[in-house]
Amino acid sequence: MAQTLTGRRILLCVCGGIAAYKSIELVRRLREAGAEVQVAMTANAQRFVGAASLQAVSGVSVRDSLWDEAAEAAMGHIELARWADRVLVAPATADILARLAHGLADDLVSTLCLATTAPIAVVPAMNNRMWLHPATQGNVAALRARGVQVIGPDDGAQACGEFGPGRLREPPEIVADLVAAFEADGVAADLAGQRLVISAGPTFEDLDPVRFIGNRSSGKMGFAIAAAAARRGAEVVLVAGPVSLPTPAGVRRVDVRSAAQLHAAVMAALPADIYIGAAAVADYTPRTVSPHKIKKTAQSGEGGATAIDTMTVELIRTPDVLADVAAHAQRPRVVVGFAAETDDVEHYARGKLVRKGLDMIAANQVGREGCGFESDDNALTVIDADTAHALGPGPKTVLADALLDLVRARL
Repeated sequence: MAQTLTGRRILLCVCGGIAAYKSIELVRRLREAGAEVQVAMTANAQRFVGAASLQAVSGVSVRDSLWDEAAEAAMGHIELARWADRVLVAPATADILARLAHGLADDLVSTLCLATTAPIAVVPAMNNRMWLHPATQGNVAALRARGVQVIGPDDGAQACGEFGPGRLREPPEIVADLVAAFEADGVAADLAGQRLVISAGPTFEDLDPVRFIGNRSSGKMGFAIAAAAARRGAEVVLVAGPVSLPTPAGVRRVDVRSAAQLHAAVMAALPADIYIGAAAVADYTPRTVSPHKIKKTAQSGEGGATAIDTMTVELIRTPDVLADVAAHAQRPRVVVGFAAETDDVEHYARGKLVRKGLDMIAANQVGREGCGFESDDNALTVIDADTAHALGPGPKTVLADALLDLVRARL
């Protein structure tokens, strides 16, 4: 997805939490993406970050009060509210979420949010217990019901020393979410009301605390499908193996490491209307995991060591995620698998389609430069019981929508 906000006018409302220090980088990232940025601050935000710093990176004066006589002589807060293409509240504290949910307007930021007709996005940041409190969750639900975009929060270490949900989404990911939201403005919500579970990326099967058995899947195809489905109005749960990709806008992400964890997370996410298994799940995992690093030498008498030239690892089968979803009591209406093959692609894919009881399978040839694993491009042959559709070659972001077109037709 192109990171461009060229010509977009973003009104950034900074609220009073420790994460406010990241607003300086956020402004810089927004401007790098081409956006015009105007900053408004609450009084408490000024305790964490200075208006002079935000003015330096935005290039325009920062607004911080309804009682600025020079600005308000011309009803400046209404002018700002009309200027914005998007209002971005980041960080959004528990307090501002509560005030926005209840329509309060007792300072510049809350007044701007009530006066604007532009879409609003909030980026929550707070202690994990505050985020999980029923009052906060109720306020967020009310905002979502009004069409407010909620970006994050992420799980992670917090300034209070605790760990959990409530960490501010990183600025590059916030920009990516805004780009996706602008792109979605012109996209038909033809998957509205549908719940999709998508798996993506590799699995890592640990041998010891240092080593693992893995594969080269980047997760880009699955993440592209998740992003496209969310843009088209679906409720999306993305079960992601260990990859370094930002969470697509509007997607609930569950991170896993092993095949067993991926299986458990997918089963926990059911029921769903559609399951798309784009993850490259390990077929085998070590029977035992050493609690200590496996050495390449063995200790011999009198403190000596002897090199070990060979090592045997016993592997056992992992759970078959695709087959188990297809046979589940709450089976999705459409179950789509992926088959990555190096040769005789369609033959092996058709066998997998029948053997696992799938509705469709997307087959691609890997091992070729510029296509498949670790690439931004791909080429798919989407097969069902009667037909085969060739998609691509092309960007995975484009193929994702083409695949979803076939899935929607299947529905």
